[in-house]
Amino acid sequence: MKNRRKIILYIATSLDGYIARENGDIDWLPEVENQDFGYYEFLRTVDTIVMGKRTYDQVLTFGDFPYIHKKCYVFSSSHTGKDKYVEFINSSAKDFVDKLNEEAGGDIWLVGGADLVNSFMKNNLIDELIVSIIPIILGKGIRLFDNNNPETRLQLVESTSYSEGIVQIYYSKL
Repeated sequence: MKNRRKIILYIATSLDGYIARENGDIDWLPEVENQDFGYYEFLRTVDTIVMGKRTYDQVLTFGDFPYIHKKCYVFSSSHTGKDKYVEFINSSAKDFVDKLNEEAGGDIWLVGGADLVNSFMKNNLIDELIVSIIPIILGKGIRLFDNNNPETRLQLVESTSYSEGIVQIYYSKL
């Protein structure tokens, strides 16, 4: 059996734990020139990207598809097959990860959204979490974690604070 590939959640949240507004909008995320908060360094460490369909639809509005040189999978209940950027996945998170671990490859970035993150959490599939906390309280929206996830103990690997008030915390699962 091959070594299990690490699945890393790399995501931003508001201080009160939301990853988007109720309508899915992420307009509150800061656009800071000359600062990527470790994003490009992190992106070099993964060769596979996994996301939900709503997240994929949002990524497509950003202009050029940013992950053209990575293997990309999108979980969807309504799409099958492939398009020019991604392969659509209709299986469970666990079945998908089991299949992915049969293939050679590097680390996997779990982009989001919340439904997919929580599915991975419930199946104990996330190995590391890198969460950037944005200094804003939204008050309502789409929560990163729902109330029905299993207790998961984490170990702090690193934390970085940026002059913009963003704090990035990096945890590994114990």
